[in-house]
Amino acid sequence: MTVDIEKTGPDDTPPPPPTRPEAIKAIPVRHYGRYIAAVVAIALFALVVNAFSQGKVNWDAIPDYFFDDRILDGVWKTLVLTFLSMLIGIVGGILLAVMRLSKNPVTSSIAWFYIWFFRGTPVLVQLFVWFNLGLVFETINLGFYKDEWSQFMTPMLTALLGLGLNEAAYMAEICRAGLLSVDEGQTEASHALGMSQSKTLRRVVIPQAMRVIVPPTGNEVINMLKTTSLVAAVQFTELFRQAQNIGQSSGAPVEMYFLAAAWYLVMTSILSVGQYYLERHYARGSSRSLPPTPFQKIKSTVFSVRRPKGVSA
Repeated sequence: MTVDIEKTGPDDTPPPPPTRPEAIKAIPVRHYGRYIAAVVAIALFALVVNAFSQGKVNWDAIPDYFFDDRILDGVWKTLVLTFLSMLIGIVGGILLAVMRLSKNPVTSSIAWFYIWFFRGTPVLVQLFVWFNLGLVFETINLGFYKDEWSQFMTPMLTALLGLGLNEAAYMAEICRAGLLSVDEGQTEASHALGMSQSKTLRRVVIPQAMRVIVPPTGNEVINMLKTTSLVAAVQFTELFRQAQNIGQSSGAPVEMYFLAAAWYLVMTSILSVGQYYLERHYARGSSRSLPPTPFQKIKSTVFSVRRPKGVSA
């Protein structure tokens, strides 16, 4: 006769229910240096604002002339001059970059000399040289057009040549850097497919080089917009020249300088936004995720979801 004996022991006891780990309470690190720097910056900014508010500046004159017809005409001429000068600079820069990379020693040397000369002399000096070349060329004869140099070289043409040809030297180096950034295997593969050199540049090399060319070109456009103020020296009535004329007639020259600065800030800000979206467009092939737009940044900041209470380590 067998008797079943019920065995009890530690192996038969049920395991205790699992306990959830205690949430970690994250304590942010205090950066006292940042707080001190912020206070100092705000204090300095307040001192500057107070100094300008106490100065003998007629601030009421600025809104009175901000949308004056002469100022708006100067703004329009500034934008036109910027666009045309950059067009000359970009086209000339691409040609010079191709010449500089050419295996022909003559064209390569000519491009090098052009870049060396125009990058080595100030823009203001070049403007005065173009304006006074009548000492060398008394008349200009193009076959279909003949006139004295003083009549031919108008302030507008002087500004275009001075700014555009100078910009071509800088754009040449930017374009050359962009072309060199494309792997040589791309060119070799295109030639293996029977594509000509010019077609390889247009279809393969230049589209890939744009990712490198666009950002500094955007900076050059903004810089060109500000550099147009130099053409006031050759009597071209752009924004700065118009502000000078109004300042002399109204007796508020300093106030008109502030007005011109405000307009330059408005135009450069608009161009900066356009540059951002253009860079974002050409970053599609190199970045896994495109950088957020300014509106997306504002939306994520204002309408961000509430963080969970528990922060994992």
